[in-house]
Amino acid sequence: MISALRHFRKPFRLLSFLGLTALLAACQVGVPGSGPTGPRVSGQTINVAMLLPYGSASAGDDLVARSLENAARLALTDVPDIQVNLTVYNTAANASQAAAVAQQAVSEGADVILGPLRSDAAAAVGVAVARSNINVLSFSNNTEIAGGNVFVLGHTFQNTATRMMSYSAAQGRNRVLILHARNLAGEVAREAVERAAVANGATITGRVSYEFSQNGVVAALPTVMSTVRSTDTNALMMTGDAAGALPLFAQLLPENGLDTEATRVMGLSRWDVPPQTLELSGLQGGWFALPDPSAAAQFNARYEAANGTPAHILAAIGYDAMRAVAETAATQGRLGVAELTASSGFAGANGVFRLRADGTNERAMAVVQVENNQVAVIDPAPRRLGPAGF
Repeated sequence: MISALRHFRKPFRLLSFLGLTALLAACQVGVPGSGPTGPRVSGQTINVAMLLPYGSASAGDDLVARSLENAARLALTDVPDIQVNLTVYNTAANASQAAAVAQQAVSEGADVILGPLRSDAAAAVGVAVARSNINVLSFSNNTEIAGGNVFVLGHTFQNTATRMMSYSAAQGRNRVLILHARNLAGEVAREAVERAAVANGATITGRVSYEFSQNGVVAALPTVMSTVRSTDTNALMMTGDAAGALPLFAQLLPENGLDTEATRVMGLSRWDVPPQTLELSGLQGGWFALPDPSAAAQFNARYEAANGTPAHILAAIGYDAMRAVAETAATQGRLGVAELTASSGFAGANGVFRLRADGTNERAMAVVQVENNQVAVIDPAPRRLGPAGF
């Protein structure tokens, strides 16, 4: 059952931020592995505050907020054994406003906070409620803010890198060249691939960075090709996405002599977003990872049936956050870090996932190959997660 309220406030001055799925820099708000014990659940009832970017000046934020909220409500129908009093607070995508309404939520009895969306706001919220014994399950994917009382539920570079390196190494594609942008997101992606390579016994044959411009991409091509030829590289990990340099590299690398059979092209981003990316000739035969397609299809169908509109691509994170707190409260009786991370896996919108004590998350993902401009699953997403840790 759900009891719902909504709090709206006039937006403060908006802070600048990157796109919805971009990585945002922010300070660490807690020590990984430490965090609130969380309040005890009072008789199978929990008070959940959801911080969403309603009222933002950015086009599309209200749509994202509505999708996250709708998905969270859908999750409650799958955990019927607990009463959830859900209150939605408007952040206007502003870190200061998010911190203020988070403190208000705590004063009004919130047991846990879901959101906000972006990492600058999530970091501010974590600090604002750090002394209140309240955990924050943010929708960000920036692991720099994870730890203490803040979790990130977005899909992280580390999750994808771990899945891709595990699969590629098992297939003998274990000599990997990393191609990444010369910016914060590119550096974080590179580090994720490096860690995953070490964990899976793969060798990094080189690292080529580029300025995000046409000239920068062209300038990087000779270094990529010379490194591939001189190091017996058999896999090329490209960290960029379709909104970045990926399309240009997909065109120019084969034109400059890259044999994509001898050197398997792999991605750290969703090549199927937008779907036209799959038509790039340089990506044919390439590998990337995505959430469990069957679970995602079921969630999207349920969401559209319940709400009459398709789910935003980020909606699943709202479902997962609510599923984690409702199920934990129902089974553990407390919403502390120890309880939230005790599960061997929650049944998420896009497949099984779990929260980690360092504030990050671990997700089951499928590995797919681009074949004839379409996606083909070559290694299905596992139905359960193995021992904790990457």
